[in-house]
Amino acid sequence: MRRRLPRAAAAALALVTLAGCAGADDGGADDGTITLEFLSLAWQEESIAANEALVEEWNAAHPDVRVRYVQGSWDNIHDHLLTSFEGGEAPDIIHNDASDLTDFAYGGFLADLSGLLPDDLRADIPAESWDSTTFDGGVYGVPFLQEPRVLIANSRLLEASGVRVPTTEEPWTWAEFEEACRALTTDEDGDGTPETYGVAWSMREPVAQSVNLSLSTGGQVFHREDGRNEVRFDAADSAVAELINRQVHRDGTAPSGSLGMSGSETLPGFFADRYAMVPLNFSFRQQVSQQAPDGFEWTVLPMPTGGGERGLAQGVVPQTLSVAEDSEHQQAAVDFIAFLTRPEHAVDLARGDWMLPTSRTALTDPALNTTDDGWHVGAELADRLRPSPVLGVRGYPEWKDKVATPALQEYYAGALDLAGLREELAEDGNRILNRYQR
Repeated sequence: MRRRLPRAAAAALALVTLAGCAGADDGGADDGTITLEFLSLAWQEESIAANEALVEEWNAAHPDVRVRYVQGSWDNIHDHLLTSFEGGEAPDIIHNDASDLTDFAYGGFLADLSGLLPDDLRADIPAESWDSTTFDGGVYGVPFLQEPRVLIANSRLLEASGVRVPTTEEPWTWAEFEEACRALTTDEDGDGTPETYGVAWSMREPVAQSVNLSLSTGGQVFHREDGRNEVRFDAADSAVAELINRQVHRDGTAPSGSLGMSGSETLPGFFADRYAMVPLNFSFRQQVSQQAPDGFEWTVLPMPTGGGERGLAQGVVPQTLSVAEDSEHQQAAVDFIAFLTRPEHAVDLARGDWMLPTSRTALTDPALNTTDDGWHVGAELADRLRPSPVLGVRGYPEWKDKVATPALQEYYAGALDLAGLREELAEDGNRILNRYQR
């Protein structure tokens, strides 16, 4: 779960991280001790504490291979790593997410872990998760944390509406979701502005959720044919985007005001009964749990399904642990990663970040299957998650920033029609992707 820090704080973290890397030697000492640098992007207190505790445990058990914990920031990770790689000062072990690995892997900055990973680690993480870090047959990261999108709902309003409460075994279809949103929307004074909207869609950053949720309706947006990536936005790809647009501009079951919000910014309205449901990443449960007013009752529901074999499929971008190609101790770095991601440790890291481990064994832990704070819903969704279609697509960051973000924002705001959206995403987008595939 990423959070943006104030600019000054992010700059300070960047300086700390750069100083740590610049001060590193070649990783060896006169007495033969190896020192590995571990760049961690953990930011929550519980997550930092869990990571630091595991580093201490490793160091106590491995006096000849020491790990130095270095705190990084999600805000500047790509630029910091690019500078570090080009300057030959990259940390040995790198925490990142799968969407940032593609160019670094193709650029030769990350080590191929294929021949270094222990068999039990390979076997405990599903093939679908490994697919998110595999490019041209090489494995460039260990996917260890992930999170689905879920509906966080006001329990009292849900019960009062009389709608069927969905479960992972019997989820809502998207059509049922629309009906539920109509039942949850109330305009008691009849002035045309609801006191409560059925749902609030936070679309400040619309691309990831628009692409990832398209899997539930048989879409994909990014398609690979004859070794080339191509953007399409046909009916299956656009079904969820059309639904959101419809709820805002035709049905009045979702407010236009939330379209420019981040997920965190929808929470005050959610707590005030302004919105009955908010679609958010799984880790947002921490904010809800900590910020909800006394007596506020909430529940976690699965996102709707497009039906059929697709079920509750949705795309995710796992967090990853990689090794720098320039590291002189790649096997030792992988050994530490294997230690950090042991099932019992993966549980600690997942709980610290309020996310899900990719480890099959860790997912069976009772702590991740409790009904408290909706943990069980995430665990039940884990085997339905698929790598986001954006993973491995060269040129995706440029497409996202220059084409998709402004086009989707205009579409959701009602300033661009569906035909115009399709033209911009596909035609303009493919011109960008083609430059990366020559």
